[in-house]
Amino acid sequence: MSVSNSAPTCPFRHDDALEPDPFMTRMRAEAPVTRVRMPYGDGDCWLVTRDADVRTVTTDRRFSRASLIGRDFPRITPAPIAQSESINLMDPPALNRVRALILKAFTTRQVEKLRPWTQRSTDELLTRMARNGAPADLADHLAGRLPLMTICALMDIPEADRPQLRRCASAMMSMSAVDQASAVKAKAELRAYFAELTAKRRRVPGDDLVSALATAQIGGEMLNEEELAVLAMLLLVTGHDTTTYNISNIVYTLLTHPVQLGQLRAHPEILPQAIEELLRYIPFRQGVGIPRVALEDVDFDGVTIRAGDTVHVSYLTANRDEMVYDRADELDFGRKDPVPHMTFGYGSHHCLGSHLARMTLQVSIGTLLTRFPGLRLAVPAQDVRWNTVSIWRYPLALPVAW
Repeated sequence: MSVSNSAPTCPFRHDDALEPDPFMTRMRAEAPVTRVRMPYGDGDCWLVTRDADVRTVTTDRRFSRASLIGRDFPRITPAPIAQSESINLMDPPALNRVRALILKAFTTRQVEKLRPWTQRSTDELLTRMARNGAPADLADHLAGRLPLMTICALMDIPEADRPQLRRCASAMMSMSAVDQASAVKAKAELRAYFAELTAKRRRVPGDDLVSALATAQIGGEMLNEEELAVLAMLLLVTGHDTTTYNISNIVYTLLTHPVQLGQLRAHPEILPQAIEELLRYIPFRQGVGIPRVALEDVDFDGVTIRAGDTVHVSYLTANRDEMVYDRADELDFGRKDPVPHMTFGYGSHHCLGSHLARMTLQVSIGTLLTRFPGLRLAVPAQDVRWNTVSIWRYPLALPVAW
């Protein structure tokens, strides 16, 4: 790809608590399809920030994820997070086959069967927090534990293995160039672990998600060994990482928005729609994710993306698009006919674990607010310290009292 001298270079990070990235917000208003330079990778690329255009890029087959394979594509991390065999770098129809097999194994019914276990685990974690007394770090007592426990229970991953898997998952998400070697090593360790685990579950399946994936068949077709190992790794990483940080982010947002917190306390039945609005409102990650490559020239209101160009989309800016959401920058639990948000992605790469994330968030946030009606921040909001390395945005600690 040719390099444009006029393309602005941006670190694509904003560490001011959970405020939207001002550069990304400005681009949505002034240049919703624009060329930019990323911190890593070869050449410049396109950044698409408006809801309608994001939907086009993520559903139009003229844009390909598979074409990224073998490219040093523009990105926000020193090394690419996605692996070449990953479902994240597939296009239809190959993608459709793998997604169908996953959906056959990873069902809403299976997740709902786990809800009572998740409820008991939440109760135990919060009882321990209450026993230790206030102030307590909610990021440690609840957010940093429950999502990993839940996905590992679903996948039947031994408890002794979980701390190292968590460390590897965190290492992969660094945006710092000094962490490149450790990120690459962490990805290799996870890959090797899940290659061994999935091979065992295929030979001797049990009653768990990995075994269900290993044995799922449609028309005699199954996931091959590489697909299965990489998929299990992806589910572990994404199945707990984002939910871990979203628990902390949601609690921080509620405790700094007393009107909305009061509404939720007075009407706990609105919790599911409140969670959806919080997911729309909170910019839970830095910059952008995995891009696509244009397979042919595509025109966006007079801006032409050329065949071979790399295209990034921002789900976060789409979630705040004033052309779609009335008072987009307000947190409103009473939105009439709410438009579905893009926090879990859109199109053929919509997050396969969104039903697990929703269940975990509903149980954890609902139980927390019920158990601790006087829950509040134990420090001034401006004293909460935020992560400044990972692609995820979250408080390093969330001191609360009750």
